[in-house]
Amino acid sequence: MSDISITELEAAINFWRNRSPSSGDELALCKEASALSKPYALLIVQRRNVISLDRFDPDARAARESYVSLNNGLQP
Repeated sequence: MSDISITELEAAINFWRNRSPSSGDELALCKEASALSKPYALLIVQRRNVISLDRFDPDARAARESYVSLNNGLQP
């Protein structure tokens, strides 16, 4: 499995936040941003810069894969 950098996770979270802004009185993150926030938080707590994709749960993996597909499709 490949490693995902904290910078890539930030970009993916921001992509989803821009695509589906926080909602409700509690300003809850969309499903994809929320799923990616878990490995992001783990990196921060562990003071690491990369995480292996095999440590992502199914929701985080799907959010990242969708981000990569959509982001590549939006690039000229």
